[in-house]
Amino acid sequence: MSYSISAAFKAGALALLTALPLSSTLAHNLEIHGSNTVGATLAPMLVTGHLEHIGSGAVKTDSTGVENEKILSIASEGGTVSVLVAAHGSSTGFRTLASGQAGIWASSRPVKPGEAQQVSAQADLTALESEHVIAIDGLAILVHPSNPVSKMSIQTLGQVFAGEIRNWSELGGPDRAISLYARDDRSGTWDTFKSLVLGKTYTLDSSALRYESNDQLSDDVSRDPGGIGFSGLASVRNSKLLAISDGNAPALKPNQLTVASEDYPLSRRLFMYTMGNQTPEFARGLIEFALGNEGQALVAESGFISQNPIAVKPELDSSVPDTFKRLTAEYQRLTVNFRFSEGRTKLDNKAQRDLLRVIDYLEQRGRSADDLLLIGFADAQSHELRAQMISELRALSVRKALHQAGLPRVAYTGYGQYMPVGGSGNQRNGRVEVWIRAR
Repeated sequence: MSYSISAAFKAGALALLTALPLSSTLAHNLEIHGSNTVGATLAPMLVTGHLEHIGSGAVKTDSTGVENEKILSIASEGGTVSVLVAAHGSSTGFRTLASGQAGIWASSRPVKPGEAQQVSAQADLTALESEHVIAIDGLAILVHPSNPVSKMSIQTLGQVFAGEIRNWSELGGPDRAISLYARDDRSGTWDTFKSLVLGKTYTLDSSALRYESNDQLSDDVSRDPGGIGFSGLASVRNSKLLAISDGNAPALKPNQLTVASEDYPLSRRLFMYTMGNQTPEFARGLIEFALGNEGQALVAESGFISQNPIAVKPELDSSVPDTFKRLTAEYQRLTVNFRFSEGRTKLDNKAQRDLLRVIDYLEQRGRSADDLLLIGFADAQSHELRAQMISELRALSVRKALHQAGLPRVAYTGYGQYMPVGGSGNQRNGRVEVWIRAR
């Protein structure tokens, strides 16, 4: 997953780009439209990194005069190469991708079935060549730093934002009215919150203040002792983070391990979508850069969670069975989980790329397949033995995929329906963790 670019490719890419006419209909060599979460900081950082590889000199950043829009450009022998980043909400990005205006759609939510259907004749937006997970984010639940409340269930959070709970005293806090802060309707962050928290049960209370910007929302919450809001993890700033629980699973705060592994109940993937085989070469290069080691390092620098695996010794509390503690006593956990497409045994698009990331991790550190242990988990089943069988089959599926990718003989086991990370029926419970022998 390393990223490199040859001098020949660099020259060819620049020649191709600078040969394009910059007419009124094509003012930039590439346009990226969509999510404010992605477009505010991360997308410009990735564009800058990529331009520095293919151009010469410093990257220049200009405003279009429109809020949440920037132009990044670099001078070359053939002229200026420019990229527009417009961050007005995930839904706006799909429309511009579908119309051909944008080469890349930045989104903080997965493509909706209806959206994919609209462009199905041109590209399959759910396919590996179109859907690119560029970072992992945790939907951060924010309160004022002085608020004594430290954790909340997803159900309670839904009741709060629906206006069914209106005073912090009902939650063990002070006698103070709750004020609500939420992202606007065009935001993928809002779509994620609505899907994961409100669902079909709750409707956002009309008193909630709505924001286009994550950062502004967080700043306002940090100044309001009664405030509660949500943002991307990179926008916590001066607010206090709450730990969140789902069902009978323990409450978790978003951190490097819980978000990267997607164990945190409000974790989410950040995407860039392209039109499959119709994707322009320059856009392909940017996606390759974003998914590679250098691009993922910029993801971490931006405040989001990189997909480059790291080894962590997790804190296993009293809720973790002694048998699991003994099983993993000599291991550290990699910050990656293998997950499956909903209702399928096939690894999802992120997992397919994570296979290569795990192999690259081992190669870079002189480790081998003998150092790995795959542990499969299942959601609660009608019988414990059925859950055990499913968890072992999931781990075996990952073992076979690693073998096909060039890494044979990885040890595996299943741990059944124990240690859920979500409520019963939650797809996140069906996962395969990756552990590596400690040195």
